Amino acid sequence: MKNIEEILPVMVNAALLRGARKYFEENGYTEILPPHITKATGSCENMDTLFELDYFGKNAYLSQTSQLYLEAFVPELKKVYSVGPSFRAEPRADGRHLTEFTLVELEFDKGFNELLSEIENVIISMVDEVIHDESIDINKNRLKLKKPFKRITYTRAVDELKEFGVKWGDDLKSIHEKYLVEKHGGPIFITHFPREIKFFNMKVNEDDPRIVNSADLILPYSGEAVGAAEREYKVELVVERIKESQMYKQLKKRGGSIKDFEWYLNRLEEGSVPHSGCGIGLSRVSQFVMGYDDIRKSVAFPLNSETIY
Repeated sequence: MKNIEEILPVMVNAALLRGARKYFEENGYTEILPPHITKATGSCENMDTLFELDYFGKNAYLSQTSQLYLEAFVPELKKVYSVGPSFRAEPRADGRHLTEFTLVELEFDKGFNELLSEIENVIISMVDEVIHDESIDINKNRLKLKKPFKRITYTRAVDELKEFGVKWGDDLKSIHEKYLVEKHGGPIFITHFPREIKFFNMKVNEDDPRIVNSADLILPYSGEAVGAAEREYKVELVVERIKESQMYKQLKKRGGSIKDFEWYLNRLEEGSVPHSGCGIGLSRVSQFVMGYDDIRKSVAFPLNSETIY
């Protein structure tokens, strides 16, 4: 007979997914089934964490995100989402990193402020499903979330992290996120990150070209649970951003080129629309709900560099 610590993450994750799908279905989203073996178009910012494989003599990777595949359908379908695995070749086997986890992603034809509101709606729907599930026996008083979530800019966050030696342009680490979420209470959005440290097609801010219209949602216990941004959709700007990105430099070292993005760029040339989207790490939301400091307790089968089933 399995103990409650083994059963609880199964029940919590199932409830969180029910809550997400309930919101999507009630609000006109279409579910997309993207590929999980991809070119570089399935990668996030850091290509060094890609699992590379030989795909019938061609370089391919296990997908980290469905973002670009969802974006391709926004012009026609307006609101789309996916639920699937994200693979990260993380060498660290600790309480924060997994080599496979479930990612809930959405893209829709709205702007940045609407995106932040939509993330709040989805997260609240997910957590409310846990609250209303009487079979899940945890302390639910702290889970009653209210809109709007707190928001601070990256620039303000850096100013508040001076004692940690953080400078403008640095990426924030988990210790910084923990400090900020404890200081301000959670959940909290950190917005408008420097363009150099974010994904190539995040839209540059019109008032300050150093930053992009992006946001990370930080939750108590788990830290960054959602990465989000308004997208650049003009093909000539996207090509320019790809070629200047750190990701592209890593891709070329692996023998790749702009051709890795050919299908995506072709879709943009056919016609795109202003849109935004996000990726929600299910395990991080689950970790917050259960109040665990260790992400390995928030999934039934935690995979890392030292564990495989």
